[in-house]
Amino acid sequence: MINVTEVRGRLTQARPLNDLTWLRVGGPADYLFQPADIEDLQSFLRDLPAEVPVFPMGVGSNLIVRDGGLRAVVIRLGRGFNGISVEGNTVTAGAAALDAHVARKAADAGVDLTFLRTIPGSVGGAVRMNAGCYGSYTADVLRKATIVTRQGEVVDLTPEDLNFHYRQSDLPEGAVLVSATFEGPSGNPQDLHDRMAAQLQKRDETQPTKDRSAGSTFRNPAGFSSTGRADDVHDLKAWKVIDDAGMRGATMGGAQMSPKHSNFLINTGTATAADLEGLGEEVRKKVYETSGITLEWEIMRVGDPLTE
Repeated sequence: MINVTEVRGRLTQARPLNDLTWLRVGGPADYLFQPADIEDLQSFLRDLPAEVPVFPMGVGSNLIVRDGGLRAVVIRLGRGFNGISVEGNTVTAGAAALDAHVARKAADAGVDLTFLRTIPGSVGGAVRMNAGCYGSYTADVLRKATIVTRQGEVVDLTPEDLNFHYRQSDLPEGAVLVSATFEGPSGNPQDLHDRMAAQLQKRDETQPTKDRSAGSTFRNPAGFSSTGRADDVHDLKAWKVIDDAGMRGATMGGAQMSPKHSNFLINTGTATAADLEGLGEEVRKKVYETSGITLEWEIMRVGDPLTE
């Protein structure tokens, strides 16, 4: 048992993670810690031995945990970290708040963060991955991110500190993001809600939203997300190069590249993490053979493979 002071949240040893990810795969973490509040998180991290790895985990919407599990303390934020407040055009949200809830509450107040509505997952993941769609990114609207460092200190980071790029940011190693402050343009609440409804309808028509997936599997080789505009060019979109490699609908065990959208890796019901990652690697190989393009994973893969 790791030697930490009494926690007010929940600390669980050898906790399976498969039920905490959207793809429903993965072995156990050495420990799962669900802090009660920010002070509980601070004292836990401060007292945790420095050699023990920490892995912050959101709602598992963009994650494959390998079948052998994760040799780390997984920190998962819950109800104490999901508040959303709006003041003028500024929206502050806890890292556990769902992106969709932030978009809706902002729209109610006449603040345009509509691009967040169709992004799966929570605010912490959106900041870490610089999530975006329809030509808008988290980096465009973020004003401040608050973290608890591995030493238990609360620190505010600017967008410059985070050094945002396409689908990535530079969060300090072992830090846990606890909240983010956004500033969006003004808009008519009804217009914003209507726009989000149209975006949702388009997403449901083009993506396998009823299947177990983790969102987009690979980053677009073009280096930017789809804009949604009529003049959008598809040549360097991940789904297009996967199609060109003949991998739409490809399977491995219980894993499949969705026939509906070929950049979505889905668990048909019996997939292991090895099936999912193995199929993804096969797609990367075929795409390189046919186009010379090396696809980069957008889904995070962590942990150890299952050993015999």
